[in-house]
Amino acid sequence: MAQTNRELADFLRRARSQGDPSRAGLPPDGRIRRVPGLRREEVALLAGVSTDYYARLEQGRRITPSPAVIEAIGHALGLDAAGRTHLEDLIGVTAAPTRRRAPGVQRVRPGLHQLLDALDGEPALVLGRRTDVLAANRMGAALFADFEGMPPAHRNYARWIFLDEEARTLFVDWDDQARAAVESLRFEVGRDPDDRATIALVAELREHSREFDRWWEQHRVHQRTHGSKRLRHSLVGDLTVEYETLNPPGDTDTTLFIYTTEADSPSRRAMDILASWTASSSGIGIQRQSQGTDGVTDQD
Repeated sequence: MAQTNRELADFLRRARSQGDPSRAGLPPDGRIRRVPGLRREEVALLAGVSTDYYARLEQGRRITPSPAVIEAIGHALGLDAAGRTHLEDLIGVTAAPTRRRAPGVQRVRPGLHQLLDALDGEPALVLGRRTDVLAANRMGAALFADFEGMPPAHRNYARWIFLDEEARTLFVDWDDQARAAVESLRFEVGRDPDDRATIALVAELREHSREFDRWWEQHRVHQRTHGSKRLRHSLVGDLTVEYETLNPPGDTDTTLFIYTTEADSPSRRAMDILASWTASSSGIGIQRQSQGTDGVTDQD
């Protein structure tokens, strides 16, 4: 519980420091602001709570605000939907049994593997908790990396994007993509702050990546649902892919990422060339070991 409270205190302080008094509708009071962002009393005023109450919440005290107060604080801080969900997670109001993660390894069910195979012309990845890469089709491996060829503990998207030099050269917009990975992990920590594998991953990345450590300290959260990536692929050159995410019904810890390109575009032609090349190459693609161990990651 203590760790959750520390995360809450840090998140609220960071969110308050990024607030804009003028956009919040606060009238100027003539006082010189020595630090950026909102003052505690201003957040309390906007949220309709006492300054003492908000101060204790920001200190990580064991307080459980009502849903209405949480909504008001989120609005006062200018949080988006992901930020408000993260706030609820950290406070603990969403910690119902259905949100708790079952211990043990994650497995990709056979039907999802079949769906990956059916998406033969489009890259696709299946990500699990803490951005573990659980499965990919041949185009996903060709476009990004052969995660199956990595040691099991290294099959993680965030780890790959920060610690693999090929990932840094692949993404033209590496800073944007890497920052989004950090913010996704922050969101994960809020959902399950005591997960040992997530804690170990964060510690490793903070130790080995200065960028990760700096962005982690900013305590921003992001829930990826769609977007674009600009790539400079070693085989087919520059291309831009759009991605959409899908959560299989009944499995909120698993996300399917599907990457597409605009029809009749240079990116589409580059993707078709990559598809043609991988179809004749036996060295590309993530191969499943057996029906009984599909999509297993042993990081739990």
